[in-house]
Amino acid sequence: MLTEKLLEQAKHVCQTRGARFTTAREQVFKILAQHDGAIGAYDLLDQLKKVDASAKPATIYRALDFLGKQGFVHKIESINSFVMCHHFSECSHPVQLLICDNCGYVEEIQSNDLDSSLRTMADTHGFSISHQIVEAHGTCKKCQ
Repeated sequence: MLTEKLLEQAKHVCQTRGARFTTAREQVFKILAQHDGAIGAYDLLDQLKKVDASAKPATIYRALDFLGKQGFVHKIESINSFVMCHHFSECSHPVQLLICDNCGYVEEIQSNDLDSSLRTMADTHGFSISHQIVEAHGTCKKCQ
């Protein structure tokens, strides 16, 4: 149910922006929406091959690039994985991720205080932030 709701939101966002939500992009979006936590590109490819046997790595990377630019997914650089953004109506929002090193659970949080502090420090150094992803590693409640 949640996947279908997110899919409808994504389609609406794409229509509003004039962006093409192709079949391959939709399939990758659905896999990400159904996956709990972060997933790597090759694991996504394995899942995609179940519905599209001809899928190639380029298929995944092009879809992930599109989904990232639309603000539907976030790349987690430290573990080279991707996670669905569940509030992508604000695609330029600052991203703060809590990543469990034990089970791989990823939770997106939003702290306006952290964002404000980071921007203040950047301004002090004459730096302009264009995109922000803060990754915090540790242990989730379930694994403690």
